[in-house]
Amino acid sequence: MDLPSDEWKYYVLHKWSLLPKTTQVTISTAETLSDIFLHTSSLLQPKDEMVLKRLSGSYLVKKDYDAPLFYREEGNRKFQEKEYTDAAVLYSKGVSHSRPNTEDISLCYANRSAALFHLGQYEICLKDITRAQMHGYPERLQPKMMLRKAECLFSLGRLQEANQTISDLENNLAATPAPAAASCHILQKTLRHLKMQVQDKEKLPEPFPAALTEAFEEMDLGEESKQVSNAAPSVSLCTDPLKGRCLVATKDILPGELLVKENAFVSVLDPGEMPPLHHSLESKWDTRVTTGDLHCHRCLKHTLATVPCSGCSYAKYCSQECMQQAWEGYHGTECSLGGLLLTLGVFCHVALRLTLLARFEDVHKIVRRLRDEIGNKDFLPENKNLVKTSNYSQGESEESGKSDEILIPGCDVNGKYESNYNAVFNLLPHTENHRPEHKFLCALSVFALCKQLDTGSPRVLSTGLTPPKLKGAATPGLCADLTVWGVAMLRHMLQLQCNAQAITSMQHTGSKESIITNSRQVRLATGIFPVVSLLNHSCSPNTSVSFTSTAATVRATQQIRRGQEILHCYGPQESRMGVAERRQKLRSQYFFDCSCVACHSQELRAAAEPKWNAFRCNKCRTLMQGDDVLSCGNRSCMKFFHRDQLVSHLQDLQQQVALAQKLLRNGNLEQAILQLLGCRQDAESFLSAEHTMVGAIEDDLAQAYAALGDWQRSATHLQNSLQVVEARYGPSSIEMGHELFKLAQILFNGFAVPEALSTIEKAETVLLVHCGPQSDEIQELQEMKSCLLDLPPIPVGPLV
Repeated sequence: MDLPSDEWKYYVLHKWSLLPKTTQVTISTAETLSDIFLHTSSLLQPKDEMVLKRLSGSYLVKKDYDAPLFYREEGNRKFQEKEYTDAAVLYSKGVSHSRPNTEDISLCYANRSAALFHLGQYEICLKDITRAQMHGYPERLQPKMMLRKAECLFSLGRLQEANQTISDLENNLAATPAPAAASCHILQKTLRHLKMQVQDKEKLPEPFPAALTEAFEEMDLGEESKQVSNAAPSVSLCTDPLKGRCLVATKDILPGELLVKENAFVSVLDPGEMPPLHHSLESKWDTRVTTGDLHCHRCLKHTLATVPCSGCSYAKYCSQECMQQAWEGYHGTECSLGGLLLTLGVFCHVALRLTLLARFEDVHKIVRRLRDEIGNKDFLPENKNLVKTSNYSQGESEESGKSDEILIPGCDVNGKYESNYNAVFNLLPHTENHRPEHKFLCALSVFALCKQLDTGSPRVLSTGLTPPKLKGAATPGLCADLTVWGVAMLRHMLQLQCNAQAITSMQHTGSKESIITNSRQVRLATGIFPVVSLLNHSCSPNTSVSFTSTAATVRATQQIRRGQEILHCYGPQESRMGVAERRQKLRSQYFFDCSCVACHSQELRAAAEPKWNAFRCNKCRTLMQGDDVLSCGNRSCMKFFHRDQLVSHLQDLQQQVALAQKLLRNGNLEQAILQLLGCRQDAESFLSAEHTMVGAIEDDLAQAYAALGDWQRSATHLQNSLQVVEARYGPSSIEMGHELFKLAQILFNGFAVPEALSTIEKAETVLLVHCGPQSDEIQELQEMKSCLLDLPPIPVGPLV
């Protein structure tokens, strides 16, 4: 996904293995990126380009004008089954393959508007109705569309417009010879009923002004740090001899405080599972829903009503404005390269988009800097500003803080670190740490892309600049500008391994009938955030990062003292894996050995199995200790087991739990409960009380009892699950917040008002820190609280 497709990667790595040793050594020992790019580019052969062309052609990203009918019929089938979301996505696929101003595209838009109407998305439904009419929706079908428009306007409370639409529809029907079709009679009956509803509603008093009922808007940073853009005044940029650049607190920071709010300089939507094109009739057009079908390819906004690119079937947007901005910024160049970019991977795509957007920011300076790199092997970043950074110690005033003049790359002439291309360029590529074959893969991929840009996208060079006279030779086969951009893209590809940020969102899982909401974090896109990239890693961080569209928000999750470093977790966290595994992952991806407080303290402690992964003695219930052979921790107990036996027992239990989960999904609730209760008894015999599997069983039991409406038992089991989650992740973790949210839902449905209000407050306290006030869970918690507070007093009693 991030790296090129497996087929291209394996092909290039095989090519590397066949190169003469002298060539491998030359590339491995090259001192600059320009040397790596120059040596590698000479090795791209016509047969390599043919392989890449074949792989790129296997993705269906061009418009296929036979596809709209197929997708419309598939959408109609889903619509009849009342699967309106799936129907809307299929109609969108039809729109993406349609010619403008044709019946195909107008019917797809119209059918999608019907699906959106049934989903209650009235505003978007109206936009699709307008789009259908703009593209020539058939006159014979207009009455049905006009009725839908009137119903949307009525549902939105826009009664004057609804009345006008009803009047227009009546005139339309009066001017048309009355057909005897039953559908026409149904339409007229529905119209009469709607007209009466509008008249009745007009007699009601005016609703509260919309402006006063809008959802609470999340506060911005307000005042900004003088040193770091998009950061709060409590954040300072400093340097450390070992860590390099870092962010430090200039004052005491409380949990939940907003520290950084930054839009991605560049983001590229994760394509998800883009299936290669097969030529069998059944699988030519794919009907699966991917991330790219549900989100705007520019702003990442979730939408079921995508607006397609006019040149390809892949890129989709939430609005005409987003589509236009994307086209002008980068997609005008990328449009014809869709299959190639999917083959070369997200990192290569991000690298291209960075250089394309750089044209419009400060292209003269960028070209000059890159030109210096190509011509000078001793190249250093051009910016050598002397920046005053204060080292704020605890209890030390800002005035008395010692200031040292330190060279901080990425800052502007005034010493401020801005979220711009200059900052991106100065992120470290770690060229010397990447494996030679990885650098070869990246360089060959970038060069192949540059050749396509050179031959197929002359628009790339429309920067208004005269090609610069380079001090060094340009890469053979490329013009001077593209050689410069090739080196820049290679730099960015190597930077991304350590500096790319996975843009995520919370996805609700489970069946539509499920009362308890399960959530999981899913990856939407890959982005580059110059300010967020300044945060160093800790396996026990003091911040949490969340995303809204393309904006990253960093909040403190615990108190951070003045002078203390602000830290982020790069993935390996102490509550999820042991020290050795964390360090191995960090070393392989980020090229450093972690020595954070969490790693150091765990090293000092005796090497004991974490409780969420531990076994216990089936005789005295004490935790087992040891490696291959585990003995009871109770010295008076002589029990011991081979680890393989216990692991095998755990695997058997996992299979039994999976069987229970299948029964639960299929609605066989009583059978599922019996199965889970048996699993629970088995787990208690050999697993620690805080074992992850114990928590999973309790969670499943809570869902099963909730589905039966037995709120008391459901709440009891979920409270048991909460204890496991708290033991592993801590009382203020986002995992704890999600579990509290589920418990609030159960207590709310069981009308346990005091308990529900108390749990809602706890869930809000935790989730506000991690997700902010605009998250779906916070919004639902506030709705539950409002509903409970409006209830008349009821006798306090047990859940039923």
